[in-house]
Order: sequence, then C-alpha cells, then structure tokens
Amino acid sequence: MTARARLTWNGAAALRGTRAGTVRGLRLAAEHVLERSRRRVPIEEGTLERSGVASVDEEALTAGVSYDSKYAVRQHEELSYRHDAGRTAKYLEGPVTEEAGAVADIIAAQVRRSLRG
Repeated sequence: MTARARLTWNGAAALRGTRAGTVRGLRLAAEHVLERSRRRVPIEEGTLERSGVASVDEEALTAGVSYDSKYAVRQHEELSYRHDAGRTAKYLEGPVTEEAGAVADIIAAQVRRSLRG
C-alpha cells in the first residue's frame, strides 16, 4: 500500500510571512542593541542616553540605532574622555560588534516564527 500526500506551495504567502518576520526581527534586534548600548552611554544628566532610538526601514530591510544629541559623536569617538564605571566611549560600536550573534538569532527566530503560523 502506498501513502500519498498532496502539498500546495503558496510562495507569495510564505514570502509575505518571511518579510513580516524579518521586519519584526529587525525591530527587536535594534531594540536589543539599543538597550545594551544604553548601559554604556556616558552619563552626566542622561540627555545622551535618552536621545537613543532604534529604527527600521521596512522597504530596505535595514535597522539602525542612533543617538541624537549635539555631543553624541564626540562622546562616542573621544577615547581620552573619562567616564563613570561601566560607561565608555564606543558605547554603540562595542555592543553592535559584541551582540552580532544575538542579533542574528533574534532575526532568525522571528523569521522561523513567521513561517510556522
């Protein structure tokens, strides 16, 4: 006796789901990096930390984390500045590099999730 199954592939729906999962993953991954980065942002009044945002370009499927204060770049790049314990220059670059594996895992999990349901 031979068992048979019929499979119908709905590629358009799969692609829509994959894209939605990717966008959701990008958003969560960017928020993850932002949270890690905020732990290192030099703090005096908290202005720099509060200026951090995570954003996603859904068309380009890219995400970004940025800080928008007048001294964000200077604080990030100036290695000679002294900071409180745990606060550093390269407060964004460090977490982006260190969290690359976690970012990939977050995005992959959301894509898998979108394909299941």
